[in-house]
Amino acid sequence: MIYSERLAIAAHLHVLLRRKSGRVTDTEWMASNTDYAAEIVRFARNQAIEEGHTDLAGWAEKLELAMANVEGLHGEGLSFNTREPPAVLLSLDAQEACVNRYIGRLR
Repeated sequence: MIYSERLAIAAHLHVLLRRKSGRVTDTEWMASNTDYAAEIVRFARNQAIEEGHTDLAGWAEKLELAMANVEGLHGEGLSFNTREPPAVLLSLDAQEACVNRYIGRLR
């Protein structure tokens, strides 16, 4: 499944979780990180059982299937492989330069 389809499922699940449980999620992270997606699937299923929100269980299933079809991932339950986020590391000097650059100015 392509990324935009996973993102659409994640966005729909995000809206449902926000409305029904007050839980705020990160849709982009949900569509790209399998560990995060697995935790959201677990949480949505628990909410569906505990609170009776059957639509959450359906969208959790869709997200699980979408993430299982991502290249290199297992399709067994919630045992997704981890796909690490891109590493963006700045040296301390670079971090300080970014912070100091915008003090006192609008950008």
